[in-house]
Amino acid sequence: MDIANLSGKTVLVTGAASGIGKETALAFARRGANLIICDRNDAGLAETAARIQSLGRDVISRRVDVANRDEMGAFAATVHAQIPAVDILMNNAGVALGATFCDTGLEDWDWILGINLLGVIHGCHFFIPAMVARGRGGHVINTASTAAFAASTAMAAYGTTKFAVLGLSEALRDELARHHIGVTAICPGVINTPIVDTAVLRGAMATPKARQFIGDTFRRRNYGPERVAQNVLKAVQRNRAVAPISPEAWLTYYLKRLWPGAVRWLGRYAADRTERELGVTL
Repeated sequence: MDIANLSGKTVLVTGAASGIGKETALAFARRGANLIICDRNDAGLAETAARIQSLGRDVISRRVDVANRDEMGAFAATVHAQIPAVDILMNNAGVALGATFCDTGLEDWDWILGINLLGVIHGCHFFIPAMVARGRGGHVINTASTAAFAASTAMAAYGTTKFAVLGLSEALRDELARHHIGVTAICPGVINTPIVDTAVLRGAMATPKARQFIGDTFRRRNYGPERVAQNVLKAVQRNRAVAPISPEAWLTYYLKRLWPGAVRWLGRYAADRTERELGVTL
């Protein structure tokens, strides 16, 4: 899909109040697109909408819980009452959970599956059929993670959701190709966004020291969401199936395919380092 000039096109981004969603929405607006954005963070959503409008673009902004099918259905009805279909759909809303499997309760599974997986499914369910029916092609972007390549002891449930998003994206890509709708799963890596500070921590990870350690790691990496946004645009332009973003994402992507044992070793090394820093056992 040519995105050099998106004038007259409409892009929908979930989780657009901050981080990758916010910066990607703004990047699309700078290319000339009008935006439809949603999030549960009212203040952040209002700020994103104001910045889009300052770029001279139209914007529809709604508070929506992507895990709630009724809210997503009503949101889609509102959108489709104004336009036949969106041109680009980005299912980006997501949350993080730091916990081993044994420390993850069923209520935690309900929460993270609802947002990270069902949120993507709801976005696809309510918006893709209209894109197909319109018959003008388009693109779907699903935010996965480097965790979709390599499982982590400390993020068992999070990794599960991201593996699933990657698998769903691959299935969708095959199905939608005949309709000239591309599908890309983006896998950012260690990105300094608010998701680090809002992550839920359980078990040995549920300490102020652990949260500080995680936050400091991401801040030292200093790879910002605006850099992710630019790479998302490139991935859509090139119609990439999977788009690792940061260097560590690319490294994990290739190692998983060429040397799986190295990925397991790196995962164990990271877990051991975390245990040493925090004085815990994962």
